[in-house]
Amino acid sequence: MAFNLQKLARQLGKAVLVATTHTDLFNDLKPSVYIHKRFGKEIRVRYFANRLNKLCSLAKQTRVVEGTRQDYEKLACFHYRSSQLPPPYKIFALKHQNELVGVIVYSYPPATCFGRRQALGRVASLTELNKDFVWISRVVLQPKYRTIGLGALLVKKTLPLIDRRYVETIAVMAKYNPFFERAGMTKIAQRKPHKSILKAIERLHKLGFNQVFLASKQMNLQVLEGMDQKQVAEVKQALLSVSNIYYKRLAARGARGQAFLRRIDFEKTLKSATLQKLAQMLSTLSILNQAKVYLFLKNPRGSDVKVN
Repeated sequence: MAFNLQKLARQLGKAVLVATTHTDLFNDLKPSVYIHKRFGKEIRVRYFANRLNKLCSLAKQTRVVEGTRQDYEKLACFHYRSSQLPPPYKIFALKHQNELVGVIVYSYPPATCFGRRQALGRVASLTELNKDFVWISRVVLQPKYRTIGLGALLVKKTLPLIDRRYVETIAVMAKYNPFFERAGMTKIAQRKPHKSILKAIERLHKLGFNQVFLASKQMNLQVLEGMDQKQVAEVKQALLSVSNIYYKRLAARGARGQAFLRRIDFEKTLKSATLQKLAQMLSTLSILNQAKVYLFLKNPRGSDVKVN
């Protein structure tokens, strides 16, 4: 709280007066004027440069260790995509003393993604992808440790521990919080939602769904439970109107090795879908509606970070 208080005050150009007996807050507040009042007339005043404190003291007390899938699962509920974790290549955990603070998951790269050709200046072969590429699929922090720079720290400390030539990721939050860029990665491209998704969201809005709350399965279920059969059928038609390249994601299923779900199969899925299943599909649609950023790094090999 002390770290974020000084950060916001300095960003906004505001003065803050703090009276406290907790002298351990000094390093995080980084005051420009420090008045130490002791007994009687004993007062000491010190002046410092009024500069933004960029690193919280807690960050200096963290350490990176080899992680496990169990570490990820402990924090998965705090990530907007808590399910369907891609097969991990390596997992690292960030700990403060013995407490699990954050987890980063490096996975095998997808065969195709937007931005990659722009980053490389050419098309990467499957052989090259398997040999030289790795994908950051998850970065999760415990909520009470957020906003103090640990996301960037976790990425920055683990990048040198990866023995792949190229590191890439696609992130939604990178549009608002550039912690990947602060860790050394380069923003290459940004992709807007597909026009069919935008049209489906508009149809759903007319049926009573609020785009702001569409990611919430519980809120979607409440709206669906208040609908008659005709309105529920219109919701299914809105989902069916989305481009078929997203059917597999919406249905959360598909044959192994099958890139896309056929329209006829998705129609069957919609026909038999419960309200709970529809609520989940709408939540997935909300994720697909988010603008995404592709980031890339040509990774220097070797490491100067010790992993315990």
